[in-house]
Amino acid sequence: MTDGEYDDARVLDDPVGESLRGHHSDLGRRRGRAAAYLPEVATFSAVPADADAADWADLARLLGRDAFADMFSCAAVPPPDWEPVFVLEGRQMVRPAGARPGAARLATGAEVVELGAADVPEMLDLTARTQPGPFWPRTRELGTYLGIRAGGRLVAMAGERLRPPGWTELSAVCTAPEARGRGYAAHLVGALVTRVLARHERPFLHVAEKNTAAIALYERLGFTTRKQVTFRGFRTP
Repeated sequence: MTDGEYDDARVLDDPVGESLRGHHSDLGRRRGRAAAYLPEVATFSAVPADADAADWADLARLLGRDAFADMFSCAAVPPPDWEPVFVLEGRQMVRPAGARPGAARLATGAEVVELGAADVPEMLDLTARTQPGPFWPRTRELGTYLGIRAGGRLVAMAGERLRPPGWTELSAVCTAPEARGRGYAAHLVGALVTRVLARHERPFLHVAEKNTAAIALYERLGFTTRKQVTFRGFRTP
């Protein structure tokens, strides 16, 4: 896919900053050109691609001393006194117009539910066991989260995270180890894609390069790679 297929695909080059300046402005905080989500929502932070020393100083003041700054896929490099915490290679995938993945059928006895505040303890437990990416007590406020219950237990979930203009990121796609192989992830991603398209937005997602099984799943569901990205985290001075 090329950016020409989507006139506004370039907002995906700064998905955190674009979300915090727009749809998620009420879930974040700003200082100058630096921005970050509220701590219990997400640890993602953003500065412009051409960030200077003043921008990094603003972000440091915003987060506080010795604080974790998850810079997501930000291309800007912080000053040398910012301690590196992690580097992870990944890719950004989008679903081109016209992609039609086959519908995944649910196993008998499984039920799709929309998850709310009362489900947060189970959501936190599931993400802690499956490690789909960072998930905090208020992460569900970023968008719609769907789950699958089997025998009354939450065994799979997926939801909406970043919201740059015209786009919705799908995230937290996970299935409990004992419930894998039943097509739950494919079903939830398909259901979320339908919701995103109904809003006249387009779905995208991020995945670690080493997670080859997830990449294969998303490709079967019609997603293609837009670009390679590097995720980085730092600790403020």
